Amino acid sequence: MATQTTPIAPLDDGSIDSRPPPKDLSHHLSRSTKNREASSIKQFYKYFAIPGIGQLAGGLPNNYYFPFDTLEAKVARPERWQPTPNKPIDPPERDDDGVTQLSKLGVGAQSSPLNQPQDTITVPHTSQQKNPIKKVDLSSALQYGTAQGYPPLYYFIRQFTQQYMHPNCPYKGGPEVILTNGNTDGFSKVLQALTNEWSEEKGWIRDREGLLVESFAYMNAIGAARPRGLNIVPVGLDDEGMRADGPGGLREVLEKWDYKKGKRPQLMYTVTMGQNPTSGVLSLQRRRDLYALCSQYDIIIVEDDPYWYLQFPSSTAVNTTAVSDPSNTNFNPSCPMFANAEPRPTEWKSSGYPFLDSLVPSSLNIDTDGRVIRLDTFSKTVAPGCRLGWISAQPALVERILRITETSTQQPSGFVQSVIAELILGPDHSGLKPTTKSGGGKGGLPDGEGWKANGWVRWLEGLRGNYERRMQKMCSILEDGKYLVKSGRRGSLSETTQDDDEEWAVIEKTPMYSFDRPVGGMFIWLKIEFENHPLFATYAKHAEGPARLAHALWIFWTTKPYLVLVSPGAIFSPTQEIREKDGWRYFRLCFAAINEEDLGPTSKRMAEGVNAFFRIKEKGVIERLLEEDGAIVEARSGLAELTQMMGPC
Repeated sequence: MATQTTPIAPLDDGSIDSRPPPKDLSHHLSRSTKNREASSIKQFYKYFAIPGIGQLAGGLPNNYYFPFDTLEAKVARPERWQPTPNKPIDPPERDDDGVTQLSKLGVGAQSSPLNQPQDTITVPHTSQQKNPIKKVDLSSALQYGTAQGYPPLYYFIRQFTQQYMHPNCPYKGGPEVILTNGNTDGFSKVLQALTNEWSEEKGWIRDREGLLVESFAYMNAIGAARPRGLNIVPVGLDDEGMRADGPGGLREVLEKWDYKKGKRPQLMYTVTMGQNPTSGVLSLQRRRDLYALCSQYDIIIVEDDPYWYLQFPSSTAVNTTAVSDPSNTNFNPSCPMFANAEPRPTEWKSSGYPFLDSLVPSSLNIDTDGRVIRLDTFSKTVAPGCRLGWISAQPALVERILRITETSTQQPSGFVQSVIAELILGPDHSGLKPTTKSGGGKGGLPDGEGWKANGWVRWLEGLRGNYERRMQKMCSILEDGKYLVKSGRRGSLSETTQDDDEEWAVIEKTPMYSFDRPVGGMFIWLKIEFENHPLFATYAKHAEGPARLAHALWIFWTTKPYLVLVSPGAIFSPTQEIREKDGWRYFRLCFAAINEEDLGPTSKRMAEGVNAFFRIKEKGVIERLLEEDGAIVEARSGLAELTQMMGPC
C-alpha cells in the first residue's frame, strides 16, 4: 500500500512522536483499489503555487472568466444559541407540576436568526496572500484543486481532528484526513476501497464478503452496501448500541460464523454516537470490548458519527444507560451515566475544551492497530446542502481513498469549501491560533476575524443546547400521554386519558408505548406496545401478522386531526427476518427538523393519536383505513404513470 505523501505535523511541544505506527492493513483493499495509481495531472498541482511560474500544463479555465466577483453572506456569531450543562443534573430540577426545567426552556426568540446579531463574510475574487494554506479566494477555490480538499480548510480540519477531536490517537502521527461530499459519499468510497463486488450469477459463495451492522441501522448505508452483493450481517444492540457479548452480540456472530453464507465479515459499519435510529451512545468500555474483537478477527471499523457533538447529559439522570467517561472534567460519579464506564488512562491529553472533554471519545482514541475509519460531516453542524465532510483514518488507507477521489468526485464544491473556510478562518486564516482581540473566536466576527477553533467549539455547544432542550420537551409530552387509563366511579368504567377530570378514580393504567430518553443524536426510538391493543390477538392470526396493525397506526397518524408523519421501524431493519420479527414494533421520531413553535403541538397530537388508535375495537375500522390508504397510493401511482405518458410540459 502506498504511503501518504502529506507531511505529518510535529507534536505541539516539539517532542519526538514515539507512538508506534499503525498496522499494515493493505490486505483488506479491494482488487481495483490495490491497482489504483496517482493521477498524473494532479501531480502537477504542487508546482502551480511556485511564484512566477508560467502555467501551461493543466487544462484550467482562466480564473478571471469566472462570473463571480465575490461571495458574501450574513452569518451567525458562535454564541447565538445557549449551551446546556456539560454534566448531568442529578436529580433533574423539576417545577411544582413535575416538569423538568430544561424541557421548559425552549429556544424561544433564538429560533429566528433575524433576532440575533449577525456578521458579514466575504470571499474575494483574488487574495494577495502567498501562502496557499492561508489563501481563501474564488480564484483558487473555484479552480480545479487537489483531491484532499481546499488547502486552508483541509489543514484546519486536519489539525482540529488531531489536536482537539482525537488528541489521544495511539498510533504515530495520528489520523490523516480527506474531505468528502458528506458521509454518504465517504462511506461509498470506503466500500469501493475495501470490498469487492459479488453476484450470485458469477461468483462463488465462498468469495462473498460481508458487512457487520447494528440490528437496526441507517438505511442509506445498507442501501449502498447491498447492491455490491455484500452479505448484510446484523449484530444485536441495546440501549448503548452494538453489543459485544450475549446472544446475538459480536462475539457470538463471529465465533459461530457459518461459512456457507460466505466469508466471515471483515468490515463493520456503526453509528456509535446517537445511533441511528435508536439514539444510543457507546461507552468507552463497550468500545474497548468491540475493538478487541475486531482486532482479534481482523475487522475494519467504519465509525459514522454525524451526531458526535449531540450527547445529552440531562438524559443520563433519567435513564440508566452507562455511556460516558468518568475521567472528564465534569465527572459526576453518582450519575447512572457513569455506572459501568472505564476511566481514561491518566496519561490521556485534554482537548483544552471542557465541552469536548465531556463527550464520549471516538474509537480513534483506542485505535492501536489503525483499523478505525471515521466519517464526519458538516451536514448536522452547518447544513445538509453543503455536502461537505471528511474521513479520518490511518494515512495509508486515506491515501487509497484519495486515489479513488481523484478519478471520481475530485473534490467537494469550491463554493462551499471557500465559504466554510472564510467563516471559520477569517481573512487572516490562521484558524487554530487563539486571539486576544475582542470577539475573536469566542465573540464572533465583529472585526472579521473568523470563528477560529474557539468559535467552532462554541457553535457546537450551542447547537447541542438547542437540540437537548427540544429532545426534553418532546420526551416530557410523550411521557404524559403514554398510558391508556381505565377509570371509574360508582361501578362505572370507561377508558380515558390522563387529562380527564381528577374526580375519576384511577383503576388501571395500560402502557401504549415506551422509550428511553435519547442520550445522543436527533431521534426518539418509540416502541408501541401493540400486545395491549384490543385487536392484537386478531391481527396476530392475520397472514401479514401484527405488522398490518402497525402499518394502520402509521396511516392513522397522518389523518386529521393528528397529521403527524413518523418513520416506521421496518425501514431500519437490515434483514427481512428483523423486519418481520421486531421492525414493526418501532417508530423513529425526529425532534430536530420541526419548527420550535410546532414541536409541542405536534408531539401532543402524536401521543393523542396513539390514544385514539388504542380505543379502536372493530377490525373493520382498521381495514377501511388500510383500504383507503391503498386507494390513495394506487391513485397517485396511476397519476405518475399518466404524467410519464404525457411527457414533460
